[in-house]
Amino acid sequence: MTDMNAFRDAVAAWAAGGAGEVVAGGAGAGELARLLPVRTAVLLEGPSDVAAVDALAARTGRDLAAEGVCVLSMGGAMNIGRYAALLGPPGLGLRLAGLCDERERGFYDRGLARADAPGRSFFTCVADLEDELVRALGVPRVEEIVGAEGDLAAWRTFVRQPAQRDRSPRQRMRRFLGTKKGRKIRYGHLLTEALAPEEVPVPLRRLLTSL
Repeated sequence: MTDMNAFRDAVAAWAAGGAGEVVAGGAGAGELARLLPVRTAVLLEGPSDVAAVDALAARTGRDLAAEGVCVLSMGGAMNIGRYAALLGPPGLGLRLAGLCDERERGFYDRGLARADAPGRSFFTCVADLEDELVRALGVPRVEEIVGAEGDLAAWRTFVRQPAQRDRSPRQRMRRFLGTKKGRKIRYGHLLTEALAPEEVPVPLRRLLTSL
C-alpha cells in the first residue's frame, strides 16, 4: 500500500542519486506525492529530530501523514540546499518547514534562497534539538529517564572521563546522548514524551503549530 514511508524512501533515493538518476527518482517521488497527497515536507537534520517531532505530534493527537505532512531526515544539515531544490518550488512544489541549529542558520537561509523557498517556517535551536530537550527537562529529570532505560551505569562512566570535566552537566548529557548509535533517536522520542505541555521547547512547538 502506498504510504508516507514509501514517499520518504523515494525522496532519499532521489536525493542520493547522480544526475542521470534524478529524472527517474523524481518521477517516482512526484507520483507518490500526488497519490498520498503530500502538501508539506518537514526537513530535519537527522532521525533523532524526526523521532522528537513524531512523538510530539502523537502526543497532541495529530496524524501528520494523514494531514499530508512528510517528516524527513536529510542525513545532515549540509543537504538542505539539495532537499529544498528537489521538494520546494524548483522540484515538487511542496511547502517546506523544519528545524535548524543556530550555527547553521546562515547556511539554511542561503540554501533555501537558492531554491526560492521561504525560510520563515524553519525554526532555530540554540545548539541542537537534544540540547533544547535537556534544557527543558533539566539534567536530573533526564538522568531519571536514563536510569529507567538502563543506561545509568554508562552515564556515570561517561561523566568520569577527563574530557568531560570542563563541560557543564547539560553539555555532558547532550554529548552522552550522541555517544552510541541509535541512542539519540531513542531519547529524542523519550525526552519529548516526558515533556509537560508548557515545557515543549519553543522551536519544536512553533514548528508543529506551523504545520
